[in-house]
Amino acid sequence: MVVRTRDSKTSFPLILASASPRRLDLLAQIGIVPDQILPADIDETPGKLEIPKPHALRLAQGKAEAIALSHKDAFILAADTVVGVGRRILPKSEDEGTARECLELLSGRSHRVYTGVCLISPDGVVRSRVVETRLKFKRLSSQELQEYLDSKEWDGKAGGYGIQGLAGAYVSQIIGSFTNVVGLPIYETRNMLLGAGYKNG
Repeated sequence: MVVRTRDSKTSFPLILASASPRRLDLLAQIGIVPDQILPADIDETPGKLEIPKPHALRLAQGKAEAIALSHKDAFILAADTVVGVGRRILPKSEDEGTARECLELLSGRSHRVYTGVCLISPDGVVRSRVVETRLKFKRLSSQELQEYLDSKEWDGKAGGYGIQGLAGAYVSQIIGSFTNVVGLPIYETRNMLLGAGYKNG
């Protein structure tokens, strides 16, 4: 392995291996603007008997590694957010039927959101972790459920909802990082970048 060193005058670029506008906005919130956005195309199908937490970590690492193969002199940041109910991994909602199934399952009960974050630095060091947030949804009335489905905010969201939108009014309890549920835990992500020696700008 070729080890790359950085001196005080060198600033390696940051590549975000995600097309999520929410992750881009969260990074901007802490003053970080990636030099490139290169979504990683990997198979996100859960493995047999795979549970939510390791699934989130595996996908984040897989995305970062896929981009790092052809971008050695850069920081590669990847993340994946998974909604779990017990050992069950809820899908990303690509249609109304899936969103309805997820929301009916979450209605009136607790669940967990896991975001795996992986950072590969130019020297090849891999840093990764999973951040967990616990939430509880109020019991949704038929009208609330239908209004949310009609809003289309569920489209492409893990577990069928986005906490930063209308669904925020359905969360009766949250323990842990709010930004983790949005898609990127900014406290932990910033510390990973600083620990790796990333210099913004």
